[in-house]
Amino acid sequence: MGKKIVILGTGAQGSTVAQRMDEEPNVEEIICADYDGKAVGALTAIMKKGKGAVVNAHDLAEITGLCRGADLIVNALPLEFGRNVLEAALAVGANYQDFAAPEGIIDSYENDPWLEGIEFLLKEYAPRFEKIGKLAVVGTGSAPGLICVASRVAVRELDTCGEIYNIVYEGVESKRFQPYWWSPVTALSDMSEEAYALIGGKIVRTAAFSLPIFRQYDYMDKEVRFVEHAHDEPVYYGLHADSHFKGVKNAYFKYGGLGIEFAEPLYRAGLLSHEEEALNGQTVVPFDLVLAHMPAPPKTKAEIGEIIAEGLVSDTGCMVVEAYGKKDGKDVCVEVHVYAPGLVESFERAGISAEMYITGQGGALFTKLFANDKYEQKGLITSDMLTDGEVDYYFESAEELDITLETKVFRV
Repeated sequence: MGKKIVILGTGAQGSTVAQRMDEEPNVEEIICADYDGKAVGALTAIMKKGKGAVVNAHDLAEITGLCRGADLIVNALPLEFGRNVLEAALAVGANYQDFAAPEGIIDSYENDPWLEGIEFLLKEYAPRFEKIGKLAVVGTGSAPGLICVASRVAVRELDTCGEIYNIVYEGVESKRFQPYWWSPVTALSDMSEEAYALIGGKIVRTAAFSLPIFRQYDYMDKEVRFVEHAHDEPVYYGLHADSHFKGVKNAYFKYGGLGIEFAEPLYRAGLLSHEEEALNGQTVVPFDLVLAHMPAPPKTKAEIGEIIAEGLVSDTGCMVVEAYGKKDGKDVCVEVHVYAPGLVESFERAGISAEMYITGQGGALFTKLFANDKYEQKGLITSDMLTDGEVDYYFESAEELDITLETKVFRV
C-alpha cells in the first residue's frame, strides 16, 4: 500500500512539496491542510492524489485527529506551530519533516531560547521518535536544508576541516520595488538580529551585517560583499563538528545582495528596532512601520509573470560552500557550487519564482527520501546529519530538477 502524507501549510513551500509528491508512485494519498480553505482548494484542484482539509494549527487535538494514519507529516506552517505538529506526529506515530526548526520548543531557558531549543530537540525529542521507530528531520528548505547537504559533500573531500563558509547571494532585481521574494517579516527579523557563528569551536553571537567577506566567482559579473546573517547552519555544524564535519572549529553563514543592501541602512538608522518610540505625540515601533510599507512576496503565476514581463535588472545569484582544511597533509579549499534555475527559468519550468523553486524543491527532496524509504536513521536529526547514502540519493534526485553541484578542490 502506498504512503499517506499530511502537508500542513499550503503556501509556496507546502504546495511545492504536495505537487512533487503527487508524482511519486509510492505515495497514495496527500492531505493538504491549512486555515485558508480557498488556498487548500486551489492546490488540491491541480492534484491527482490531493485531498483538502481546513485545520486550526493552534489546536493540538485537531491536528492529531487530522493526522491519524499518516506515514509522514510535513510542517510548512509558521514557526509558532512547530511544537504542536511535533507532538501530533509522536501521538499518531508518524515521521515528521519541518522546513525550519520549531520555535518555543522549551518553556524555560538560561540564555538563548533558539539555540537551547535546538539542543533540546536533539536531546529530548530524538529519543522519543527513536522509541516509536520514526524519524524527524528539521531545517529542510534551501538554507538550512539544501546548503547543509552540500556542506557535507564539501567536507567529504577533507581529512580534517578547520573552517566552513555558507555563502548565499540573492541577485534577482526587478524594475518594481521588490526587495524580498519571501516573507519580509522573516527577512527583516533575521537581518535585525545578532547572527550565529562557530568561532574557535564555540557557538557565539555576532553583530548583524558584521565580519564582511568579498567574493566574485567566475559566473558573477561583479564582486559582492557578504556579511553575517542570522541563520541555523553555524549552530548545526557546531553541534555536530566531530560527528559530521571532521572537527570544524569555525563556521559562518554569509549573505549578500539586494536584500542586504536595502536592509543595512535601515538597521544603521534604527528603523529595524522592535522597541516602541514616541514620535510627535504618537507611539510607534520602527520595525512595524517599515514592514507596513513592504510589498508582499509574489506568489501566483500571474504576479510573477507580470514582474518578469515588466523587465528585470538582474537575474543572478549564488549558493556556495567553502570548506578549508587538510587533505593528505596539505592545506586545501573545497568549493561546492549549487546551481539551480534562476527566476525566468523557474517561471518557465514551474510558474514559480526562483526562491520558491529552490526552497520548495529543496524541501521536496527531503520528502522524496521518506516517500521512497531511503532514510537509514530513526530519531530526530537536523538536515546536516544525513548519512552518506542519504546525501547521495538527495543529489541524484536533485539533478532531475536541474539542481546540480560543481566541486572544486585547490591548494591554499
